[in-house]
Amino acid sequence: MSKVHEALRRAELAGTLQPPAVVPAVPRQGSRGLADAGMAGMVPAAPGNPVYRNPGVAARAIPSMRDVLARVQEVPFRPLADAHLLDATRPSEAPAEEFRSLRTRLNYLQSLSPIHNIVITSPSPAEGKSFTAVNLALAEAQLSGNLTLLADFDFRRPIVHSMFQVDRGPGITDYLMGKAELHEVIKKVAGTNLYIMPAGEAVLNPLELLNLEEVKVLFDCLPTVFNWVVLDTPPLLFAADANLLSTLCHGTVLVVRIGTTTIDSVTRAMQSLCENNVLGIAVNGARRGELYSKYTYYHSYYYAAENAKAEELQAEAAAGSAPKPE
Repeated sequence: MSKVHEALRRAELAGTLQPPAVVPAVPRQGSRGLADAGMAGMVPAAPGNPVYRNPGVAARAIPSMRDVLARVQEVPFRPLADAHLLDATRPSEAPAEEFRSLRTRLNYLQSLSPIHNIVITSPSPAEGKSFTAVNLALAEAQLSGNLTLLADFDFRRPIVHSMFQVDRGPGITDYLMGKAELHEVIKKVAGTNLYIMPAGEAVLNPLELLNLEEVKVLFDCLPTVFNWVVLDTPPLLFAADANLLSTLCHGTVLVVRIGTTTIDSVTRAMQSLCENNVLGIAVNGARRGELYSKYTYYHSYYYAAENAKAEELQAEAAAGSAPKPE
């Protein structure tokens, strides 16, 4: 953390990051406090809210995950035009290379310890957490045989279904409330190793729903078939959902945005996670010219050299096939 703080403070002095804003303090809660807060009184206060059963009740049994995957619906890959998703047909684009670098780092961490389900979150809204979660899942799914699940656990403002232009439901909330079976809420993206779980029906008490035993059982079962389960979750400082989910998952990646995220919000976000399973910080919003100028130069040089070599080989082949003079 000291190195992260030092880098952020240097960026602030250089004018890259905004100075810390005055934000109302958010009370800190450990995993026990969060669980107790969610479990206390499962009956919602607002009239008309669904009454969730007590989380002490045994969860539904999940059939074999391979049987579940055999029954899921396949949907075409037709991303929203302005969603800025990775395109496998254009692997040389600089954003794709950045996500492949992030993928490499996470896969290396996975080789050291059993990390399979990760939370992608941010301190505040509009910092690029969903953009990072979706593209990281796409990057992982590009590897041969690397089955990857992208799950939209941001029940408050879900966006994954919009980015892939699929229906919001049935989704995760429908499964947790017993309104849909697991194979009905998972979609396979055609031609890829990527599966998606949209958020599902809107609920008024997301945190209480996340305290159900089904969530823990689900997280235990998904890694039996998926090498990576990527969760898009709400911002840490505006909802307790990501804090609770981080205690159930193997790791957390915090997304910050240059020029938007303050040092104070990063500090409080890390404290809310207790710094126990934070895998790293992904920085979003770098200027294209600053980040990609060397990358573009390198690949321009590389492809120019490859083209020159190909032309040379073609010339040699043409010379060899030409008739020799008498």
